Amino acid sequence: MTTGPLTIIHPVTDLARAKEVYGALLGVEPDMDEPYYVGYPVAGHHLGLDPNGHAKGLTGPVAFWHVDDIDATVKAMVEAGATEKEAVHEVGPGRRIATVTDPDGSVIGLLQDDVN
Repeated sequence: MTTGPLTIIHPVTDLARAKEVYGALLGVEPDMDEPYYVGYPVAGHHLGLDPNGHAKGLTGPVAFWHVDDIDATVKAMVEAGATEKEAVHEVGPGRRIATVTDPDGSVIGLLQDDVN
């Protein structure tokens, strides 16, 4: 089951400059501010800035769909014709992500968040 794309991650090359730009847009301080990731709460959603995103093959913003079982979702999507891009891995306690591409090469992000 999915609750929809609640997280959008933007690959950035200059995290400090991007933080200023998105901070001005959103008018809020980040709720996570680390050298490897900056994240903002936005109206029930999460906007992330990833300075390593381009190295991971992200060419633009990626919507991350929140799912209950990321392993099963990746498996079902690959069986349906998607290609695994970034394997399931932990990005924080109780939080795992993965990316797949659809048959046209569009990146789909998946996130399982057991942090409550």
